[in-house]
Amino acid sequence: MAGNVLLRYAFRTGSVAMQELEWHLMSPLALLCIGYAIRHDGHVRVDILYGRMAPRAQQVIELVSCLFALALCVLVVKLSIPYVMQSYSIGESSSDPGGLTHRWILKAMIPAGFAILGVHSLASVLRAIVPLLPPAGTGREGEGRHAAQ
Repeated sequence: MAGNVLLRYAFRTGSVAMQELEWHLMSPLALLCIGYAIRHDGHVRVDILYGRMAPRAQQVIELVSCLFALALCVLVVKLSIPYVMQSYSIGESSSDPGGLTHRWILKAMIPAGFAILGVHSLASVLRAIVPLLPPAGTGREGEGRHAAQ
């Protein structure tokens, strides 16, 4: 981006390909790093109410929100694959003279980024379920074995 600004304002020239390259790089960066942020708990959470809730309620909210995120990821991946395939099949490129070609590569970052986010959301769902399960050694897991003896 800085190079494009420098060209535009210092040398009164610019490049359509450079401008398009900005969003060709920014979009995959954002899409591919969302999963990283979720994995390292670096996302923004509004703690006004959440912080005042009981730990059990927080765990349930965490589980429900992770399930919603997972459902959203599945939906976006499912809907975006035909979008990418259409772009690939028609050989879509920029409509601007001097623009970039192979636009399907950029569009392929949508299902890729949401698939990565989906994997991390699934892991978050599993991590959120664990505290809600009864502790080992309680419950009915051993009753079937004793009844057979």
